[in-house]
Amino acid sequence: MGYLRNHLATVVTGTFATVLSLLWFILGSAFPILQFVFTMAVPITWFLTAMCYLAQRSNDYMHKYDHGHDHDVKKKLNEPYQIVGVQGTTQTFANITDSELSQTKNKLGNEVEELRNTVKLKESEINQLKQKIENLETMVQIETLKTELANIKALASKEKTKRKTKRKVN
Repeated sequence: MGYLRNHLATVVTGTFATVLSLLWFILGSAFPILQFVFTMAVPITWFLTAMCYLAQRSNDYMHKYDHGHDHDVKKKLNEPYQIVGVQGTTQTFANITDSELSQTKNKLGNEVEELRNTVKLKESEINQLKQKIENLETMVQIETLKTELANIKALASKEKTKRKTKRKVN
């Protein structure tokens, strides 16, 4: 919470409204033109004070701020910690010793190493698959070239036979 439980705007506006109200009684009778200015300003500032107060109360209600919130924080700090394990098990620790902490750290370190090794294996498998894909693409290109070569040879032989038949005719 902030200064004055977040009612700082209410206090400042209320103080300003109080000062204006006092000045209205002091200066209002002495200067008639100020009577009109204070008649407008004082009700507006008291209205703003009421609106600031109601807005802050509404905000406190919506966000569940109450005056005893400090007790909830202290209660939560005294509660034991809950840690969710890797397999989804929940364990409660009120006091964790250094040896338990180091054992847990070592266990988690080993699990991280296993995951890294698994990732390395997967990366090598991915690289092998990429190499196989490149080899297959090369084989497809070779087969395409063979087919084109066979088509060219067939066209060349047709041209050759056409020329022979034209020579025989002439």
